[in-house]
Amino acid sequence: MRAFSRWIVVAAAVGLLAACGQKGGGTAASQDVMSLGSDAAKVTVDEWASITCPHCARFSEEVFPAFKAKYIDTGKVKYRFHEYLTPPAQVAAAGFLVARCAGPDKYFSVVDALFHSQEEMFQSGDVRGVLFRIGRSTGLNDDQITACIQNEDTLKALNDRVQNAITKDEITGTPSFKVNGKKLDGQVLAGQTYNGGEITLAQLSAAVDPLLK
Repeated sequence: MRAFSRWIVVAAAVGLLAACGQKGGGTAASQDVMSLGSDAAKVTVDEWASITCPHCARFSEEVFPAFKAKYIDTGKVKYRFHEYLTPPAQVAAAGFLVARCAGPDKYFSVVDALFHSQEEMFQSGDVRGVLFRIGRSTGLNDDQITACIQNEDTLKALNDRVQNAITKDEITGTPSFKVNGKKLDGQVLAGQTYNGGEITLAQLSAAVDPLLK
């Protein structure tokens, strides 16, 4: 899914709640990149994804669980998740900010819940209701969730991460993947050329397995 190129998202997520941003408030986790797996793993897989990207949600639901069980849980792969924003970007931003406020130990469960609730959000239009329901499930109260979304500092940090993905990592859409720092686009994986976007477990395995030998 295409993302806005070189745009500034400051105040966008705040608009989701029709409120003005504020300094302070909220305690979003500070890590630039969220990760799973062993630091000693021979292979690192990086994914750039957005809460509002249907292709990312499908990968999260249909491919990632098997990939995690085969490679991450066994210590073979370190997985790093990079936040990206696709339309409606204010929804994606709000989701990531709440996930970070939930804390590093709950971050991925929030992101997973948001992917699983993506269709519900889009069909019902009740983005705020879904977002707050998921936030509450992690122990956050409504005031804390609101503070997370309205925090200008963490919103700017998110925007900076996205800008860095665009300019430094040359990410133009989601999901995007790199294995040991090498982008998979254009590689022949599992008998076919991978041109970006959704990826199968077989294709990921074809990129990872040779590096484990």
